[in-house]
Amino acid sequence: MVALARTRQRWLPALLIPLALAIAVLFGSVQAGASVSLPPKTAEEILAMIARTEVRALSGTVQQTAELGLPEVPTSGPGIAPGAVSALEFLTGSHTARLYVDGPLRARLQVLDRMAERDVVINGGDAWFYNSRDNSATHLTAPVKPTVPDKHEPPMLPPEMTAPDMPTPEAIAGRFLAAVDASTEVTAAGSSTVAGRSAYSLVLNPRSAETLVDSVTINVDSETGLPLAVDVRANGQAEPAYSLAYTQLDLSTPDAGLFNFTPPPGATVTEKVLPVKPVPSMALPSAPVPDHVRPAPDVRGPGASVTGKGWDSVISLPAGSAPAELTSNPQLSQALQPVGGGRALTTSLLNVLILDDGRVFAGMVPLERLQSAAAAQ
Repeated sequence: MVALARTRQRWLPALLIPLALAIAVLFGSVQAGASVSLPPKTAEEILAMIARTEVRALSGTVQQTAELGLPEVPTSGPGIAPGAVSALEFLTGSHTARLYVDGPLRARLQVLDRMAERDVVINGGDAWFYNSRDNSATHLTAPVKPTVPDKHEPPMLPPEMTAPDMPTPEAIAGRFLAAVDASTEVTAAGSSTVAGRSAYSLVLNPRSAETLVDSVTINVDSETGLPLAVDVRANGQAEPAYSLAYTQLDLSTPDAGLFNFTPPPGATVTEKVLPVKPVPSMALPSAPVPDHVRPAPDVRGPGASVTGKGWDSVISLPAGSAPAELTSNPQLSQALQPVGGGRALTTSLLNVLILDDGRVFAGMVPLERLQSAAAAQ
């Protein structure tokens, strides 16, 4: 067991982050390979390795496998907008992507599926989102900030759109580790091989009989401390319900040209300008302690609240504040089941309750727990 000092007092269920990223297009994963022989390390030592990692540039292939018990739904047809990104599409089955990162402000993600390629390219103050299925692109730009005389400040995208928030094993592992508190047992669990690299295994076990999560396993590169894979197991399932890992990894700096994007001929381009928001630099950890794992940002939104603690927490959103994808996405609507007072999206790891009055409740807990939280408000 590891006691982590100064942990977050407010739990942010880490799987809500991958859900939001899936709705936005992103994801990746696979299981770790055979065990290898490494010098033994304690959980505290593995956490310290993660805190000390200095990997800031890489190229790799990631593959996601999601077995959340969601139904198969069509991705095209009447009522489904051409090129619309389906949350369910990225929360079912397997998806492969190429990932390139060079520091906190340059990244490229290429989701490579059988019928389409989707690209997310971030380069300083520019971001491109491209979908080959309908040859459409969205170009987001950050306006030049007001500057003081003799001081140049380049345009920057908001923090939630910088390279560290790409859906990598490191980012997902960081979400879980930043929220670890007394409700979690953290242990070392041997070693394995991921993407041809030896790795230590760190396991998070909820001290709760209410959560849907059985365990979270993080495979950490034995040389650099970089998280290479994350497996999340649900209660009652033999295989991971959600898995994200590298299948190939190169820690050299990618070619700068990979972060430039030009829409293909005939592409429909939508231009958008974002409001100015400062982007903090990705500072290196100063000491080998778990508290230096980058904390998860607060994505609850205005008016949102959290009831309960640890793995049993429930996030509630007031009427009118839920993401549009929860109520307007045609594919998602087909996966919702009718329940008393509203509809529900039920999976093996995360449940979402959407009430007829517009309120939304979500958590890594059974549906009955969400209904109880709703009735108490």
